[in-house]
Amino acid sequence: MFENNLKNAREDLDMTQTELGYLFGVSRSAIKSWENGYYTIPLLKLIKFCNMFDYSLDYIMGIIKRNIKYGPFTVDNIIINERLKSFRKSLKLSQQELCDKCRIAQTTYSGYERGKHLINTTNLYYLCKTFDISMDYLIGRIDNPKISKEKETTVL
Repeated sequence: MFENNLKNAREDLDMTQTELGYLFGVSRSAIKSWENGYYTIPLLKLIKFCNMFDYSLDYIMGIIKRNIKYGPFTVDNIIINERLKSFRKSLKLSQQELCDKCRIAQTTYSGYERGKHLINTTNLYYLCKTFDISMDYLIGRIDNPKISKEKETTVL
């Protein structure tokens, strides 16, 4: 379980959990579970929300405390795969070493780098928290891998 800002964002938009659930085709209880951190919002739904309402993934997932508006983007698995691989290599880590630090199975992570499947939100979150890198960068939304210096500011 981890904190996130999905509830804050939903309330800022004057939406109920039921209304947000309707947009995503899920129940109100699914939204509640995502907001409370019991379950993690699937990455494509997270990206859809961020695109629709101009939120950064870093903010919604609680990595930074103030939203940065980047505008919409299109998910490109090739960019995500390349960024995961180039980031790992910039750390001079093998896949196994990176996975040990983030508690991700190496075979799973290898599939992310090779494009066999899209990284899930939980693994992406732990990767970003462990190495202090932006989720918005790893998914190809921005070009700067550093977490915004505004991460220590409070939500206004």
